[in-house]
Amino acid sequence: MPSVREHQPDYILGLTIIALLLFGLVMLASAGSVLGYQRFGDSNFFAKRQMVSILVGLVFFFIAYRLDYHRWQQWSVPILVVTVALLLAVFLPGLGSYFLGARRWINFGWFLVQPSELAKLTMVIYLAAWFERRPHQLNEVQATLVPFLTTVGLVAGLILAEPDLGTTTIVLVTSMVLYFVAGGPWRYLFAFGTAGLALFLMIIKLAPYRAQRFTVFLNPNLDPLGIGYHINQALLAIGSGGLFGLGLGHSRQKFNYLPEPAGDSIFAVVAEELGWIFVTIFVLAWMIFLHRGLSIARQAPDRFGQLVATGITSWLGFQAFLNIGALSGVVPLTGVPLPFLSHGGSAIITGLTAIGILMNISRQTVQGGRL
Repeated sequence: MPSVREHQPDYILGLTIIALLLFGLVMLASAGSVLGYQRFGDSNFFAKRQMVSILVGLVFFFIAYRLDYHRWQQWSVPILVVTVALLLAVFLPGLGSYFLGARRWINFGWFLVQPSELAKLTMVIYLAAWFERRPHQLNEVQATLVPFLTTVGLVAGLILAEPDLGTTTIVLVTSMVLYFVAGGPWRYLFAFGTAGLALFLMIIKLAPYRAQRFTVFLNPNLDPLGIGYHINQALLAIGSGGLFGLGLGHSRQKFNYLPEPAGDSIFAVVAEELGWIFVTIFVLAWMIFLHRGLSIARQAPDRFGQLVATGITSWLGFQAFLNIGALSGVVPLTGVPLPFLSHGGSAIITGLTAIGILMNISRQTVQGGRL
């Protein structure tokens, strides 16, 4: 391993995340105003809650930023065990919270925790540490492939049982990216892809509402007041914005037309109020994040750092694409939040912790590093 001296972190990455957070607060104050007033009597309810989550997340960010990222390698097994225990706890009566047809939260009284959000980061750390210890064993079925599939299958299966297909997809895709970057054979990756597609089709067939979402994806004009309502309202909001938007705060779709405007659908409100020129700038910000994150991975001083940086970058980047693509009709609706914009305490805290780890790796990069 090359000799490493800590240096200044990647300020461009940090400024990009700060910009996304501030922009998210502004848009949440607008997108969640109607829903906040109707549900809680406070137009700024979601923005206030998000601000608290960001403050808590910043505490975790600075801890992760100051902590040498190699420590996470030592803790990879315990944090996976804790994550699995929390994923099981959501199904316990009196502890797990049931909302909108799903059990995804643990109720600790004055706050809720969503373990599936934690699982995204936990799996990155665990798999990075696991692959780092097996640099020459990825061709061995018994030693590597079976344990890898068992671990990923256990975590993904618990998340799917909540049910949460969107987060399951993110965990599976991120795991496959890490397997590929670690040097996994192409034949196994092809087999994973084929099996994943077959599993996806089976899951859709077993759950009628998922089959309906896929049908609407193929034909958005189908039943616009029923199963196609969400995507049609999202497309109407995006189309209404045009090039320059209707103006900040002037969304029409947030008035009980667009489902969950403060959550999964916030991108549609952004496009409606600010228009496609600003949306292009927003997407470019995510491209900058991807570029800086992968640059950190390429220049990381060791294999563990490379894999962690790649995993964090691919997870957050893929989730942003999945959210934007779903509301734009590019992929089926999955119900995943838009990182750093959508309302959600667990997502913000976990995301900022991940960015803290990524920034710590950026302090130890070496020039000319390669994946």
